[in-house]
Amino acid sequence: MSAPHNLSAWIEGVGLIAPGMPDWAAGAAVLTGRPPFQNAPSVLPAPLLLPPAERRRASRVVRVALASGLAALEHAGIEATAVPAIFSASTADGHNCHALCETLASDDHRVSPTRFHNSLHNTPAGYWSIATGAMRASQSLCAYDGSFSAGLLEALVQAITSQTPTLLVAYDAEYPEPLFSVRPIPDAAGIGLVLSPVQTPRSLARIAVTLTDTPPDVLAEPALDTLRTAIPALRGLPLLGLLAAGSPGCVALEYLAPLSLSVSLDPC
Repeated sequence: MSAPHNLSAWIEGVGLIAPGMPDWAAGAAVLTGRPPFQNAPSVLPAPLLLPPAERRRASRVVRVALASGLAALEHAGIEATAVPAIFSASTADGHNCHALCETLASDDHRVSPTRFHNSLHNTPAGYWSIATGAMRASQSLCAYDGSFSAGLLEALVQAITSQTPTLLVAYDAEYPEPLFSVRPIPDAAGIGLVLSPVQTPRSLARIAVTLTDTPPDVLAEPALDTLRTAIPALRGLPLLGLLAAGSPGCVALEYLAPLSLSVSLDPC
């Protein structure tokens, strides 16, 4: 199935944190083959905007969400307090989930209130509001391996209907064993996009999306495509590859099978 492109907006800023790609500048170079991809653990900046107590409690999933979202806003030249935000991830905090399971499997079933509130799927959104002072609406979504596309759709709808720039933060982080054996996400990664309903002097490209039954695109570099399939948030890498190349094109991103999300870009 396919339909005319009826959701479109403008990309104003990009943030990226992934293995071997510590930021968007490095990621754009790797995605265009300059230099070749070299896998390395993700570097997660300290969440310095958080108060000391919350900073100590911030998990890896919180840190990657904050960092990729803030990087996208800095690239766009927009303050966090000015935009609503869509947070989309296939999981919550895997390490915290592991600790809760250990507690429940022990003789002492008392769960720390701090551990409990950090186990919620919208925890990164809560830390975001604490760190930035943002009081605009936020949403926290989950669509398993289609979470990037689900978040992109929601962010576009938000930007178009509210006529307000909107931030998308798609992110995931690893599970420890034994959960890793059934959900083998190897590292933390995040993609941030600022979407505007109108073109501005800072616009990078026009983005338009529709649903399709075309199979998801793969990346030409095998190691990069392995990363795309290993970390759900990085299902958006083909879109970033188009943006990095700076030429018009269309890619299909994984969504809810048998549907994919057809995404076209027209650079400014």
